[in-house]
Amino acid sequence: MSSDSGALRRRNDAREIFDAAVRAADPGKCISRAVSLASNQINLLDKAYSLDSFRTVLVIGAGKATPAMAVAVESVLGDRISAGMINTKYDHALPLRRIQTTECGHPIPDESGVRGTEQMLSLLQEADAQTLVICLFSGGGSAIMPAPVAGVSLEEKQQTTQLLLECGATIDEINTIRKHLSRVKGGLLARLAGEATVVSLMISDVIGDRLETIASGPTFPDPTTFDDCRRLLERYELTDRLPPAVRSHMEAGMRGDIEDTPGAGDPCFDRTANGVVGNGAIALAAARETAEKLGYQPLVLSSRIAGETRDVAAVHCAIAQEIVTSGQPLKPPACIISGGETTVTIRGPGKGGRNQEFSLVAALELEGWPGITALSCGTDGTDGPTDAAGAIADSDSLRRGAELGLSASEFLEANDSYHFFAPLNDLVISGPTGTNVMDLRLFLVS
Repeated sequence: MSSDSGALRRRNDAREIFDAAVRAADPGKCISRAVSLASNQINLLDKAYSLDSFRTVLVIGAGKATPAMAVAVESVLGDRISAGMINTKYDHALPLRRIQTTECGHPIPDESGVRGTEQMLSLLQEADAQTLVICLFSGGGSAIMPAPVAGVSLEEKQQTTQLLLECGATIDEINTIRKHLSRVKGGLLARLAGEATVVSLMISDVIGDRLETIASGPTFPDPTTFDDCRRLLERYELTDRLPPAVRSHMEAGMRGDIEDTPGAGDPCFDRTANGVVGNGAIALAAARETAEKLGYQPLVLSSRIAGETRDVAAVHCAIAQEIVTSGQPLKPPACIISGGETTVTIRGPGKGGRNQEFSLVAALELEGWPGITALSCGTDGTDGPTDAAGAIADSDSLRRGAELGLSASEFLEANDSYHFFAPLNDLVISGPTGTNVMDLRLFLVS
């Protein structure tokens, strides 16, 4: 542990603040605020629907927080649910009575996800004007609900997703491409629901809570087009690296040979409602309140932090250092809080995620700055393809690593933050949290 006498307390406080933020974004609490039943009337997103109008009630959806959302919906509707099917990440399933669950791959889609999505579409084939479809979407839904367009295999879609992840494309950019390789994303699920009434409840893991972006907007008008795909592929010089079938599909769409995703005004949205029931703002508010209770002056920078992880980490460190040297923008003890989702441009073969890489940059920046502790974690409990939510760092991280023969700068160059923090026991291992409202970053300054 750090030679800084307050380091242990700050580490414990950081974890307490993070845990409080996650609890506040619990999907059950979020659903209870948006779904209720009175007699034979169900209230969804502040609108009343008479169950006498529906012969069938279906529940479908996808995402890391979707199982907990489904548990809450079942607790309200019970046997009024005719059938249901949701997809979620491996090891995220929860016991359900009326709704089936398929566990599948994330962030790279797999065959299990395809099978689960096909089962959802089979349910929708029977939907008519007397069907109410309740959709539950949350972060991860894009990868977890794969339905490749005709002529494109799952493997080719996996290869495309991997290319986008490695080149440093933002989640919005990745989803733009995903929508145009899917039969359900970008509003297409609403079209497949036909005459059914569709209500989508969403827990947001995207900056600005944009409905077209959460799970790639399966039931919301898509503002992106094949021309947007063209610009993205050219920007990242990916056109010639795409699998041939994907490139052929994209080129056909750019020529107008394939119909674009439905946009605003499309009649498929006439019987569709969408709304956010939980987001990062809820988690940040709880973090602020908990920090204050623990004796820190809290400052929420923003819920919309994006950009290259290394740059964002350096800026956060600079603010913490300014608090130490000048007492600006607030005096210690202080807690800097931010939310959002950054991007890692992968250059090395290592293992990690954007939160662990953020903390590794913080470890380098905070050397020689006792009194500052940094934590960066995903609220879903998973950071990239690892079992860690994130990591924690302070001024002694480099020294402790060096004692074990670990060079922080070399691990950063290899994008191998996981294997730097694991021997230090500085990974934050929470397991699946059941929610997903982007990342939370904390800097505690004493």
